[in-house]
Amino acid sequence: MGNLSNTSTSFQHDVPPGKKESDMKPKISSYTLDTLPPLTAKQREHLDALAKKPDAEIDLTDMPELTNGQLSEMRRSGDLYKPVKKQITARIDADVLDWLKSHGKGYQSRINAILRREMLQNQ
Repeated sequence: MGNLSNTSTSFQHDVPPGKKESDMKPKISSYTLDTLPPLTAKQREHLDALAKKPDAEIDLTDMPELTNGQLSEMRRSGDLYKPVKKQITARIDADVLDWLKSHGKGYQSRINAILRREMLQNQ
């Protein structure tokens, strides 16, 4: 067996000089429909031109069609995050409750969605 005491292996990736490892992490942007920046004139022009083309003329080579097997493996992203729910008692104005219920089933989920949106916007 050979002498391994003189060998050294590093599994760290190289960080360019003058950069910190934290600078190398990807920046993640999160938007909602309300905070999405408006399209530029060039983007709008591109989308308008694309909308006028027949489907057969649109180049899809950079995004191949998914197979039935791939489609069957897909899950909705909402299935990945399941926050813990807590039962509470809350008093809200009758007109607010009427408005929430007037939008159909799921008024408690609607309350939660409104509160979550407000929480995320004010972090």
